[in-house]
Amino acid sequence: MFGHLLGVPQVPAFDNILMVEAVQLQDWVGQDQAVIVDVREDNEFLAGHIPGAVPLPLSRFNPAVIPDVPEGKNLLIHCRSGSRCGMAAMLLAASGYQGPIHRLSGGIIAWAQMGGEIAAGR
Repeated sequence: MFGHLLGVPQVPAFDNILMVEAVQLQDWVGQDQAVIVDVREDNEFLAGHIPGAVPLPLSRFNPAVIPDVPEGKNLLIHCRSGSRCGMAAMLLAASGYQGPIHRLSGGIIAWAQMGGEIAAGR
């Protein structure tokens, strides 16, 4: 509340950024209801990723190239553990993106721990 007086930078709150557990994503993937954006770096993506994910590394993240999200699908952004996808989600929301932006809680680590499929290569 008084962060601005103390020199603490204010981070805007975006109501359209939502956390999603890996089990929910598994349901979406099984029903073809997810557009998945992986913001890890290329070498991480090539080593293993969620099948169907679109690579868009945070180091060159551009909100203008987010894939279209068809009606009935959910946009989900993920990274390794959940931090980088938070930054990407905020950049996307700050760019004016109006739809829901889902972040994978625990990242691909949580996905793998619950038995989610991992694909290698492109």
